[in-house]
Amino acid sequence: MSAVNDFDMEEPLTSTTRPDTQAIITVRIIKSFPYRNVKNYVIHGIDLTTTTVNSLKEQVIEMIQKTGAYRPYRNVNYDTLKIYTKAHGSKTMNLVINMNDDEDTLLIDGDKLLKDCGIENETELSLFNMDDYLKFKENPEEKW
Repeated sequence: MSAVNDFDMEEPLTSTTRPDTQAIITVRIIKSFPYRNVKNYVIHGIDLTTTTVNSLKEQVIEMIQKTGAYRPYRNVNYDTLKIYTKAHGSKTMNLVINMNDDEDTLLIDGDKLLKDCGIENETELSLFNMDDYLKFKENPEEKW
């Protein structure tokens, strides 16, 4: 039997088998847009049904302040979260941030639950400074 035919079309995607109370998400911490300084932080077991946008931001910023590996990322005022991509979704050509659909992907309402924002298991989010993002969006020039 061919290896191409050795899969089950009815088998669920791995991203949909985890409950919303035990999701895995990746937060892409962006220090600099032009220089593409990005470091990923993977959060295991996050409850999307009780975690708000603000509480997630606070959790990640606290981790940045306490973890030595993120020391170079401490001098940025992180104030915005944005959806970069969802599991099995298309990615943008920009390696730093998804500059499309700001209306749908910016997480502006800090009191909103992650699940209500459309966050699912294996979603990638970007954490950054909004002023830096707007400057980069006006002139998306990379410096290296």
